[in-house]
Amino acid sequence: MEKDLRRVLIASVVGSAVEWFDYFLYGTVAALVFNQLFFVTENPAFGTLFAFATFALAFFIRPLGGVIFSHIGDRIGRKKTLVLTLSIMGAATFLMGILPTYDMVGIWAPIFLIILRLIQGLGLGGEWGGSLLLAVEYAPKEKRGLFGSVPQTGITIGMLMGTITLSIMTLLPEDAFLAWGWRVPFLLSALLVIFGLWIRKGIDETPSFKKAKEKGEIAKLPVVDTFRYHWKEVLISTGAKVVETAPFYIFGTFIVSYATEQLDFSRTVTLNAVTIATIITTILIPIMGSISDKIGRKKLYVGGTILMMLYAFPYFWLIHQESDLLLILATIIGLGIIWAPITAVLGTMFSEIFSPEVRYTGVSLGYQIGAAVAGGTAPLVATALLIKFDNSYVPVALYIILTAVISLIAVLPIKDRRNQDLDEGYFKKDEAAL
Repeated sequence: MEKDLRRVLIASVVGSAVEWFDYFLYGTVAALVFNQLFFVTENPAFGTLFAFATFALAFFIRPLGGVIFSHIGDRIGRKKTLVLTLSIMGAATFLMGILPTYDMVGIWAPIFLIILRLIQGLGLGGEWGGSLLLAVEYAPKEKRGLFGSVPQTGITIGMLMGTITLSIMTLLPEDAFLAWGWRVPFLLSALLVIFGLWIRKGIDETPSFKKAKEKGEIAKLPVVDTFRYHWKEVLISTGAKVVETAPFYIFGTFIVSYATEQLDFSRTVTLNAVTIATIITTILIPIMGSISDKIGRKKLYVGGTILMMLYAFPYFWLIHQESDLLLILATIIGLGIIWAPITAVLGTMFSEIFSPEVRYTGVSLGYQIGAAVAGGTAPLVATALLIKFDNSYVPVALYIILTAVISLIAVLPIKDRRNQDLDEGYFKKDEAAL
């Protein structure tokens, strides 16, 4: 049994890491390359704005992917869905690596890029909920926080792989990097996808799904049942996602263009700052998940959210000192220390408020709608605020604070369910476990 649990955790984190590697790769390259090679404009600021707009676009398609694949996941099973989402995501990312640029095919270059980005969004929309439930629904109740945090490390591991490969590529001469260097990480993703598929094919369905199937409680239309019986939980999880996603993309994606274009940091130093912070975050996430098994998810989440509010202005003050060391420190504090407890408990907290027959759909909808509202738009909003307010960081800091306030209000109704059976008390028409 212990061996099976280890394989489940590996399957949840490996597939998640591959998916997020593909997804974050686009966000980072958008700030460095796509604004020059695909979205060609006379004003570089608008080229960056257009590149981030396509980054945001996929977030709005993610809820649709969540609906499509969570329907499959709640009807047919978690495992089959995860194989499908990983295959779709991997194919789209590989094709990005061989796309012709604007100079080669003109307007078709950004059109093809946008289509592939939308396909990425569809795949990821169904991926996160499945990876999460694979871990949470197998977890012993006293370790559910730890197990639920493990797939979240896939986010940072994926980002880490993306930033490391790009950091290596940026060591190339500028001409070589723009000509072919940026394509290498996209092409290498095919190897990661093959490995992820191999791992996932060796696991069984989750106990919660098997139990629901045996009892005949498989929802015919999971999305309908979710909005009918769990609409409050969808709103709660959507709001809770806001502070987890918007600051993350400020600290991890927006900072790449802001630090290099506005503050004259080098690309290598900026990417290294994100890389170091991401390593620390990856280590801290399972630790925070384990702590949540002792003190509760909500306490840890609220503590991290309050710290996020307090850190918004100090973060920008630190990076405006234009010191490489302070840039690294600021990124470590924001992305590594403050964000870690928030993201570590998010998935487990979501899983504990939805009943098993619509759990895949419920967690996916809340997470992906929240990501669409606040995540993909974060770099876009931040860049637009800079243009509007003469490069002042004050509106961006206020934006971070606003996301924290929204999330604090959203989680107020959530009750502590640690050490309780995940499916205890849930029937199709029960009131939610709030």
